[in-house]
Amino acid sequence: MIRLTNIHKSFGKNKVLNGINLTVQKGDVVAILGPSGSGKTTLLRCVNFLEKPNDGEISIGDFKVSGKHPSKQDIIQLRRKTAMVFQHYNLFKHKTVLENVMEGLLIAQKQPKDEAKRKSLEVLDKVGLREKVDAYPSQLSGGQQQRVGIARALALNPEVILFDEPTSALDPELVGEVLAVIQKIAREGVTMIIVTHEVGFAREVSSHVVFMDGGVIVEEGQPEELFVRPKEERTKQFLKRVTPEWSYVI
Repeated sequence: MIRLTNIHKSFGKNKVLNGINLTVQKGDVVAILGPSGSGKTTLLRCVNFLEKPNDGEISIGDFKVSGKHPSKQDIIQLRRKTAMVFQHYNLFKHKTVLENVMEGLLIAQKQPKDEAKRKSLEVLDKVGLREKVDAYPSQLSGGQQQRVGIARALALNPEVILFDEPTSALDPELVGEVLAVIQKIAREGVTMIIVTHEVGFAREVSSHVVFMDGGVIVEEGQPEELFVRPKEERTKQFLKRVTPEWSYVI
């Protein structure tokens, strides 16, 4: 279980997160939606201390880290329990697909090369890129590069995978292949937190939806409730704007 307790984050005088509380159960797929500037990506980055919270606590299982006073070792241990899939892939351009996926296993987890290679080939199979093991990122489409990023995260066998707008940098015709891979992983029971603007995808793949605005969680719930029977007026306004055909049940 992952628990975020009273998370605050400011950049100078700009208050971005204002007391976020969120619980993610093992096997949950949590989709975080909200307008630009709502704090959703900052919240995601606070989970593994890519952004250091100003206050609050993050716990994964029995392991807890203080946002205000984390030790270096706490942050290292927390990051070993998470994996991040970035918006812009963040692949090593001078390394092959296989080498990109193996990197974390060799460097962060100190696994033997043969074992790292075996695990990397397994996850590349899972994302449909086994035939691209010797290719370099420049030889791949954006969708294929993002699937390498997903494979790299999966190979680490983390307790949670964090996705930061995984399709926003893609051409529209490539979005489907990445969403299909994420959906496949979700069916396998991998715990995921996904910041996304793909409302239809969030509705289909998530077990829990969070709607943020102004640095707070406005509303959260199961997708069949939040998308059909939202309680908050701000949620209704957002859904009407991003899905023109949307209507809710009274």
